[in-house]
Amino acid sequence: MMPPRAVSLMPDDGDLSCGASRPSPCDAILRDLQRHMRFLGVSHARPDGDAVGSVLAMGEMLRAMGKSADLLLADPVPQVYRTLPEVERIREARTVEPSRYDAVVILECDGAERTGIAGLERMFILNIDHHRTGCDYGTVNWIDPDASCVAAMVYELAQLAGVPVSAGMATCMYTALMTDTGSFTYPGTSAESFTLAHALIDQGAQADTVARDVLYSVPAARIHLLGIALSRVSITGPLAWTYIRQSDLQHYSATDEDTEGTVNYLISIAGVEAAAFLREIAGEPERYRTSLRSKSSVDVSRAAAACGGGGHRNAAGCTLDGPFSVAVERVLGELAIELQRVADLPTPPMISPTEYEYGLEV
Repeated sequence: MMPPRAVSLMPDDGDLSCGASRPSPCDAILRDLQRHMRFLGVSHARPDGDAVGSVLAMGEMLRAMGKSADLLLADPVPQVYRTLPEVERIREARTVEPSRYDAVVILECDGAERTGIAGLERMFILNIDHHRTGCDYGTVNWIDPDASCVAAMVYELAQLAGVPVSAGMATCMYTALMTDTGSFTYPGTSAESFTLAHALIDQGAQADTVARDVLYSVPAARIHLLGIALSRVSITGPLAWTYIRQSDLQHYSATDEDTEGTVNYLISIAGVEAAAFLREIAGEPERYRTSLRSKSSVDVSRAAAACGGGGHRNAAGCTLDGPFSVAVERVLGELAIELQRVADLPTPPMISPTEYEYGLEV
């Protein structure tokens, strides 16, 4: 991998947005998009709306600039995003041949390993991210934690490059914006989020279709799993958590995708300020994918980072090794530390792992 040659855009860097009077990471990204011809666009494994939407938008922008752009994800596109324009351009693979490309654009990842795709580390990497835990692992890095979604950064690049935003591109970016702001309810939602939504709808984004496909077209298996997860919810003061086992998924012929969004129901509970949802990983017994959410100033990205993960202040995640009781104790312990850092919140008592045994309702 080539050494980094651009700084990341972080809050204390001042105004380094595209179009600023001094060189910015955004400008550096655009220069490399202009000077190279063969691109690969990727995002993180287990893609969400921002991953899919921003990859599709980046691919269309590059093609409009006269470039070739292959789009690759390690895991399948979730069902709710399979109606997006030109989604069929996204291929699924876990390895890549670096010699086929001049550069790879990695979107919304705090490290190349987050893509789940081998071979990227040997490529010229353009790293575009908006996570608070983002880092300078790329050849060129643009990290803006104030961006509501990575697709907003792609939109900024398109504006600077003079690339017209088509209706299809606008729909993909609107999907990313809507999902990454929690339908405009997350704390990171800003006036700029609504300004961008307005612009995208003006440029042809089908907001009603996106809402229907993403929010109101879920499979029955997801509802069954949600019922199981909610029946297991444990609340201790401002902290709530629950879990799903692989046996639950097998019972309903469900997939990991069918557990998406479960944690959002926990954080919606009155009085709950931080929430965790653990899902046993298929084929990896005693390992648990964990989603974290918070309200107010509780920073779950710190808890996730302490457990080897990352994300945003109010939405983050990590993977935990078991046994189950140990995984639960670890993540709840880190969340308790973060809750304690917020002075106006009561601190939940530390939880003994002996209170929970995997396989029992709690």
